[in-house]
Amino acid sequence: MSNTNDKSAKTTNPLSTVIAHMMTPGVVQIPGDISVSEAALLLEREQAPCLLVKDTDAQFGLMTPTDIVKKVVAQGLEPHDIEVRTIMTRPVQFIEYDQALADASVLMMATGAPLLIVTKQNQPVGVLTAQDLMLTPARRRTKIPSVVSVVGRASAQGLNYNAMIIQLNHVGALVESTAKISTGTNVVLAFSISGQNTPLTIRGKVLASESPETEPDETSSSTRTWHVDIQFTDLSSSDLARIRAWALQTMPPSPDRS
Repeated sequence: MSNTNDKSAKTTNPLSTVIAHMMTPGVVQIPGDISVSEAALLLEREQAPCLLVKDTDAQFGLMTPTDIVKKVVAQGLEPHDIEVRTIMTRPVQFIEYDQALADASVLMMATGAPLLIVTKQNQPVGVLTAQDLMLTPARRRTKIPSVVSVVGRASAQGLNYNAMIIQLNHVGALVESTAKISTGTNVVLAFSISGQNTPLTIRGKVLASESPETEPDETSSSTRTWHVDIQFTDLSSSDLARIRAWALQTMPPSPDRS
């Protein structure tokens, strides 16, 4: 998958809010030859903002509820008889997960695209909409003690690490830890928010694990610190509401300094 707007992966400041922190994780892909009625059922079942239509290896399109309403229902057409490739929106705008939010805004304004497909090394991993940019609270800087537990890996199953959440919103968290947790690891993050009596236990996946410091000398007793970027998965509606409310009530973070 390629696009003129794609940029090669790069190392970013983990304290900066990037596209991966604001996107809706996951992309539902469909072939171009399924019917519009099948696509509509899939949109409803997955509660997805869009479907990514892979018509050929090099040609992609988007299917949104708006496409169905304007191009099928409003025209009095029968959705069972129409393939999605005939009404899909093209071209698709792709953007890499580690780019700045400002890059997404510029791309949307330049192309008129209401949503972007987010990629990681050219593979679709999420969707970013204009509504996400306007209404989703950015990560708030904070200091919340937490425990990160590794799950789903036999070699590390049951390992628990004490950590400090230093950024948080309902999409994910950045934690500071003395342990490096590999990218792609499934974890459970347990913590409590001030003013809320019930602790939160949230599943997530490690998006990145980077050290903001230089490696200590062999003779040094200092401990290396890791910034572990965790993207939440399977977040319940109640947990989402609790974290979103906390983020909205928290003062905005100070501007990033690069």
